[in-house]
Amino acid sequence: MEIATETERKYDVPTEFRLPDLTGKAGISNSDGGETHDLDATYFDTDDLALMRNRRTLRRRSGGSDAGWHLKTPGQGTDRTEHRLPLNGAPETVPAELVGQVRAIIRRQELKPIARLRTQRVETPLRDAKGNTLALVAQDQVIAERDGHEQRWQEVEVELVDGGPKLLAAVEKALLAAGAAPAAGPSKVARAFGNPTLPKAGPPSKNPVLRYVREQHDAITEYDPGVRRGDPEAVHKMRVGTRRLRSTLKTFKRTFAEAADLNEELKWLADLLGQVRDGQVQEGKLLAGLDEAGPQFEPVAARIREHLDAQVAAGRAALDEALESERYLTLLDRIDQLARQRTVEPDPLRRAHKSLAKADALLDVALAHGEDHELHDARKAYKRARYAVEVFAAEAGDPGKQLVKVLTELQDVLGAHQDSVVARELLHEIGPDSFWFGVLWARQEQVGKDTYKELPVVVESSRRKKLRRWLG
Repeated sequence: MEIATETERKYDVPTEFRLPDLTGKAGISNSDGGETHDLDATYFDTDDLALMRNRRTLRRRSGGSDAGWHLKTPGQGTDRTEHRLPLNGAPETVPAELVGQVRAIIRRQELKPIARLRTQRVETPLRDAKGNTLALVAQDQVIAERDGHEQRWQEVEVELVDGGPKLLAAVEKALLAAGAAPAAGPSKVARAFGNPTLPKAGPPSKNPVLRYVREQHDAITEYDPGVRRGDPEAVHKMRVGTRRLRSTLKTFKRTFAEAADLNEELKWLADLLGQVRDGQVQEGKLLAGLDEAGPQFEPVAARIREHLDAQVAAGRAALDEALESERYLTLLDRIDQLARQRTVEPDPLRRAHKSLAKADALLDVALAHGEDHELHDARKAYKRARYAVEVFAAEAGDPGKQLVKVLTELQDVLGAHQDSVVARELLHEIGPDSFWFGVLWARQEQVGKDTYKELPVVVESSRRKKLRRWLG
């Protein structure tokens, strides 16, 4: 699947509209030589137009230079991200890769044809003095057919190629002066349906706990498409959102008493994401620097890579299967319900205070004993405490932000120590009798010792009273 970022602006224009001369504006030296294309597109959506209401369009289009299946999704700012596949398979069957990219939105609903749009397009390139194409201006005469009815209109699209924002602004000024107006809707098919939108959700919750839950809901659904594409960063971010939500349900269990059993489902998803993510992280850490370490390490690196790549591949297969399961869709439904909750327990800040105090106690015991498994328990407790503090940090101002920062640093040191423990266990599993594996094992042992020595400093920073006073 090809993925591209699209920066364009759309304009509604009257029937008699003529494209003004754009030569000389923002470095444009030539705006002649328009080429005509006949485009025929079938758009797909659910019965309740779930894609359109979420600012997504899915079509199968023939004609023009980019014929194929196109899924457009919101990008950064006003940009759009377009996912493209060639015209393979039955014309009425949406490719599975594109269905996966919208599964978190449509859930169990079927994608079906909803409209046909035929467009006669005159495409004019805007070029600079060297002949480079800065942008493409498309003048479209559109015939939209849906439910036995036909609509006709004209519009103009300006899409950047090698140009920048100043060019867009200059072209827009000229188009508006010639009688164009900014498009009333985000797409042609949306115009054909009267530009439907999602119902207004109302003002965001003023309660920080409920607001935090909503943020994790949005993160899980937002990163779902990237996880399906195998994007490592999306896997990481979705896992973090899942962990944060699970931690919130535990810390504020009186608020979410009816969702107590949801923790196991969130753990199921987090573990699946972890099977992919952990192997990727360990491979990066274990193989770091081995390229410069000499040829004696090449067999070691190959063996580590083979073992962890197999682990990641198995995790990837299990995750892909899970994301298409009824269990996962039910989990998303229940997370939706959490995001709509409106009541919260009295004094939730006290819960965050208790969570942090528990983590402090566990770490004190672990430092007294020097046991790796106790340090790991303390690390998990601090992660939960940090998430609880995050809920209220913004309202606490600088002390809240600083407390989150130092708790993150403490958690990072504990995490690096635990990673070294896991790495040693992994090395012992892969190559217990190899000298060079022993060298790597010794390196990870030193990492464990070094991170342990760092703990007193970060612990002291995390327990400064002026950073915690606002917790009560």
